[in-house]
Amino acid sequence: MKRWRMGLLGGAVSLLAVAFMLSQMKDLTALATALARARYVYLLPAIMLLLAGLVARAFRWRVLLNGGLPLLRTFNIMNVAYLVNGVLPLRIGEVARMYLAAQADPPVPVFQTASTIIVERLLDLLAVVLLLAGALAAGPVPDELRAAGLVMGPLALLGFLILVALSSQRARALGLLGAVAGRFDGTADGHQPSFVRHLSVWVGQFLDGLSPLAQPPALFRALGWTALSWGLSAAAGYVLMFAFYDTASWAATGLYIAAAAFSIAVPAIPGNLGTYEGSILLALGAVGYGEPSEVAVAFALVVHGLNLAVHVSTGVVGFIQEGITLGQLSQGVRGMRGQKVMVQDER
Repeated sequence: MKRWRMGLLGGAVSLLAVAFMLSQMKDLTALATALARARYVYLLPAIMLLLAGLVARAFRWRVLLNGGLPLLRTFNIMNVAYLVNGVLPLRIGEVARMYLAAQADPPVPVFQTASTIIVERLLDLLAVVLLLAGALAAGPVPDELRAAGLVMGPLALLGFLILVALSSQRARALGLLGAVAGRFDGTADGHQPSFVRHLSVWVGQFLDGLSPLAQPPALFRALGWTALSWGLSAAAGYVLMFAFYDTASWAATGLYIAAAAFSIAVPAIPGNLGTYEGSILLALGAVGYGEPSEVAVAFALVVHGLNLAVHVSTGVVGFIQEGITLGQLSQGVRGMRGQKVMVQDER
C-alpha cells in the first residue's frame, strides 16, 4: 500500500510538472523546430565529459571503500546502480549497489557500503550547494532553489561533520555500544541474543565505511574526486548550452545543474520525467535563458535525455561485466533479508 501511495504521488507530481512545461510553450511546432535546428555536434564532447565524471566518481567510491574493490568493479557496480535508480522507484539502485558489492571477492559488508553511499550523497549535496551559491553570487535565483539551498546546505554540512566525528571516534562508539549491549544477556548461558550480536557487527561495518573520513589523505582524495566529478559535469552542461544557444553562461550552467540535482529528491515517476525538465526551466528563466520558451523546453529535454542515455549505456555495460541480469539482481536484492548477505561472520 505504501508503494502504491508513493507511486501515485510521484505520478501526480510528474503530471503537474509536465503541465507546467506545456503552459510555458506557445507553439508545439516551435518546439519541434528548436529540436531540429539544435547543433547536436556539441553532444559528443558533453558525452565524453559526462563519462569522465563517472570515472571520477568511481575513483571516489574506491577511496571511500579503502580500496576494497578494483576500480573497474567499482565503476561497473556504480553504473548498474545509476541505471536501476533511473528505471525503478525508491532509489532501489543503492540497495543493488550494496548487494553487488557484497557478492564481490573479497566481499564488502553491506553496512560498510551503505555508509560510503551516505558519505557520497552528503559530498554531492555539498557540491550542489556550492554550485547554487556560485549562481547566487552571479545573479538572482528562483525562491524555491534559494530555500532548498538554505535548508539543505547546512543540513548536509552538519551531517558530514557528524560522520567525520563518528569516523574519528570508532573505538569509543563501539565501546559505548558494547556497554549498552552488555546489559542484554537474554539467554540462560549468558550469551547475548543474536540481534544484539548482529547489531554490533552492523555498526562495526558501518563505521568501517566511514574510516576514510578519519584519514586526512583519504578524505582530501574523496573531496578532490568530488570536486573533479562535479567540475566535469558543469563543463558538460556548459558545452551543451551551445547546442541551443549562441552564448553560454557558467552561472546559468551551475544553476540549472543544481536545480536538476534537487529535483531528483522530489517524488516522481522513474527517471524523474517532468520534474527534471521543469526544474531546468525554472533555472533558465531566472537567468535570462527562458525565452523563447520552446527552446528552453527543447534544451531541458535534451539535457535529461542525454544524461539518461549515458546512464543506460554504462549501466548495460555494467550488467554485462557483472554477469547478471535485472531479474537476477532483483531476486538477489530481495534475498538480502537473509543473514548470509546482511551479516558477515564474526569469526
